[in-house]
Amino acid sequence: MADGENQTPAPVKQSDSNLMAALSYLWILSIVMLLVKKDDSYVQFHAKQGIILFVASIILWIIPVIGWLLNIVVTILVILGFIKAIQGERYKLPVIGDLAQKINI
Repeated sequence: MADGENQTPAPVKQSDSNLMAALSYLWILSIVMLLVKKDDSYVQFHAKQGIILFVASIILWIIPVIGWLLNIVVTILVILGFIKAIQGERYKLPVIGDLAQKINI
């Protein structure tokens, strides 16, 4: 067998920043990551978007029917943000990204 044949590639190591950024999309953890990882601009970028989604989710749960349906969109954005963050991509979510850039902490 030649070198490299039938060998599975080594798994790609994810950095702590990628993991922390991804976790910041899990609602309340966005606030934790924003406060704990102040020195990591990558985590801050994703945590700010996570906070906007967290607040939107809370507001939408208060509004019957239409708000609950719109919360499905928020959940999709949370999943998208989580995936992009874990992959190491600084992805600006539509509308949410612009709002998040206005957060100064």
